[in-house]
Amino acid sequence: MSQNAMDEFALIDTYFKRPELAPMQTSITGIGDDCALLTIPEGMQLAQSLDTLVEGVHFPRHCDPELLGYRALAVTLSDLAAMGAEPHSFSLGLTLPAIDKGWLQGFSDGLSKLAQIATIPLVGGDTTKGPLTLSLHVQGLVPVGKALKRSGAQVGDKIHVSGHLGDGAGALDFVLKGDKPETVKNDHVRSLLRKYYTPMPRLALGQWLRDNGATAALDISDGLLGDLGHILTASGVGARLNPEAVPCSSALIAICGQKKATQLAMGGGDDYELCFTWPDRPLVNVPARTGCPVTCIGEITRVPGIWDACSGLKISTASYTHF
Repeated sequence: MSQNAMDEFALIDTYFKRPELAPMQTSITGIGDDCALLTIPEGMQLAQSLDTLVEGVHFPRHCDPELLGYRALAVTLSDLAAMGAEPHSFSLGLTLPAIDKGWLQGFSDGLSKLAQIATIPLVGGDTTKGPLTLSLHVQGLVPVGKALKRSGAQVGDKIHVSGHLGDGAGALDFVLKGDKPETVKNDHVRSLLRKYYTPMPRLALGQWLRDNGATAALDISDGLLGDLGHILTASGVGARLNPEAVPCSSALIAICGQKKATQLAMGGGDDYELCFTWPDRPLVNVPARTGCPVTCIGEITRVPGIWDACSGLKISTASYTHF
């Protein structure tokens, strides 16, 4: 980044105190004081989640700042979706090696784009100097006692996932080469890159599941098998899974072939789709407004672990870890 003369307060006023990120609700007092002031409606609980993204670890060096701004907010909002929460507000901790006005404008544009889609305002944060690091803290509202948790799965429940899995992992080689959705000519590669850089948090689906009987849920960030394993551990149950039923996109299959696509869908990360359990009854009337298909891939069992429904063999639940 090139150095430009600008202090912390001018940086905030120029790039983050903008109408697209400002609170519209009278119950929120945002940027401008030492703390944001939030009023929580009666009968609601506040759901909170924090994600920290480090350059060279969670995103490639010299990543397009606009794509990065969108993605950083998307992966954090996905946690709210998993709990069935409605977006309320978020704060941003931004560590920069130096001030680059072009980078800040692009990052702010990407952040603002998704913030407007999700109707979530920026209410505060902090800026400092150091290796490029983004910390986003999101808050959402959920009716008291209605939040979707990992601990509610019951024997006999069906296991479902939203959308397609594996695209994020399938895009990784192209991401590391520096490819961008708008620069590649291959339609399949472009599709994978769009899924990696601009995942859509399943907020509407999470809220519908919360209100219509889902028993447990989480978002798939570190790989289906590992993340499903968290539900099983929290609920004290096991699972029988049909790998052939795990949905893969046509783009991923075209790039990798069916076998590799299924492996990426099972063990890859960066999908930010929902995995949830549903009582043993038809899952019908998922409203069109949720914006994505859902697929049944297995069922909850008494026997611990994840087992292949076809071969009867136990499946390893290894997935991405931070250390």
